[in-house]
Amino acid sequence: MSELANQAVTKQLNRATETSRIMTMVLEGELDRADVQDITDMLARKTLEGVVEIVIDFEDVTHFDYRGVKPLVRRAETLRELGGDIKLSGMSPYLHAIFRSAGAHDSFDYFSQSEEAVRSFDRGVLLYG
Repeated sequence: MSELANQAVTKQLNRATETSRIMTMVLEGELDRADVQDITDMLARKTLEGVVEIVIDFEDVTHFDYRGVKPLVRRAETLRELGGDIKLSGMSPYLHAIFRSAGAHDSFDYFSQSEEAVRSFDRGVLLYG
């Protein structure tokens, strides 16, 4: 199991409704293939727990393995079918390039700050940062 699984990388924010929560997953460091697998596994578990609105904060991420982009896109598609979504925040130009190269440039809503992404769920509007 990768070191990422042992780190506290998520914090939950309660939402106004009882049936849905927004989860902010804060990532950091160089995320290799094993780390990315841990992330997608955690997202799957959270979905089973009823969390369908997720913000992934990339502000402190220096690298993201490109092989993890497609599974992340598939997880977002599953959440959209359930009425939720995954929104990404804090991505550097380098990380944007990885996602673009992997064909996911238009698969997510991107925000400069995680708070903006969280608010976009509450308002039902897109805010581009």
